[in-house]
Amino acid sequence: MATFRIAVIGGDGIGPEVIDEAVRVLERAAGLENATLDWNHLDWSSKRYLQTGEMVPSNGWEVLAKHDAILFGAVGLPEVSDTIPVHQLLLPMRRKFDQYVNLRPAFLFEGVQSPLRDKAPGSIDMLVYRENTEGEYAPIGGRLYPGTPDDIAIQTNVFTRKGCTRIMRAAFQAAAKRPRKKLTSITKSNAQTFGMTLWDECYHAVKAEFPQVSSSTLLVDAAAMDFVRKPESFDVVVASNLFGDILTDLSAQVTGSVGLASSANINPERTFPSMFEPVHGSAPDIAGKGIANPLAAVLSGVLLLRHLGLEKAAMAVHGAVVSVLREAKVRTPDLGGKDTTRAMGDAVLAHLS
Repeated sequence: MATFRIAVIGGDGIGPEVIDEAVRVLERAAGLENATLDWNHLDWSSKRYLQTGEMVPSNGWEVLAKHDAILFGAVGLPEVSDTIPVHQLLLPMRRKFDQYVNLRPAFLFEGVQSPLRDKAPGSIDMLVYRENTEGEYAPIGGRLYPGTPDDIAIQTNVFTRKGCTRIMRAAFQAAAKRPRKKLTSITKSNAQTFGMTLWDECYHAVKAEFPQVSSSTLLVDAAAMDFVRKPESFDVVVASNLFGDILTDLSAQVTGSVGLASSANINPERTFPSMFEPVHGSAPDIAGKGIANPLAAVLSGVLLLRHLGLEKAAMAVHGAVVSVLREAKVRTPDLGGKDTTRAMGDAVLAHLS
């Protein structure tokens, strides 16, 4: 019997609520492959920061590194500056564990209504590969004369040939395995003539390795328009840290709800644990009400199971989610219903076989 050690960081707001349902589902699914998931629940959160002054304990990264994967909910509270959870937990984790592939699928499920007119189930089906460790979110810069009329803020984007090349290669490899074998690289090199020019150069270099993939580049403003105008035209998309972050919020909405948006922060070399999280954030306005949609967390669990090599379990969970959405008997408020977080988790479990 295979045993995998999974760190669970529920975090803040609706994070613990949706992660609890994901844990229930993944526990059942792992049993289908005679595997055991050994859960280690960690209290790292903004609430912990308010109590102790730190998001992560002094030995936290050493503790986390001993796990096979990380299941993450969300962090953030209104009374704590957003910079605290982002710069003390999320971004350091991605960099320390070299989780340079941020994978965000966007799929229009049967039974889910897109806000766009006349979009059939499955017509929107894209994988967005977002560079996750450098780019626009690199912590390079500073402030001079803060709070004065001469206040200066400098934020430096960091693009490296290594960083651009490896996310491009991961995206091309994925595209080569997809039926359409199509890739779009998002750029803005007409305005950002240094970092984005390097990005484009790396795209062209890696493109030559994959002649079977049809690929092109697209300016980010045009991409934002086309994510709404014709999202079905995209297959695999590769983008920088900031551009990928923004565009995937848009792709989540055009496929019906951010409550269905899963993601994976992957270290492909497996020298460090990878992290899996729903995209939706902590949503403090509905926290504690028991109405958050747990399916984004459950679908993130599908990516986690697949990463661990538990393909049968992953397919079973994905199939259960497909069935629940197709039947449309259980609906949380984001999908136009009145059902609870627990009811949605129960529905998935009922279909899991």
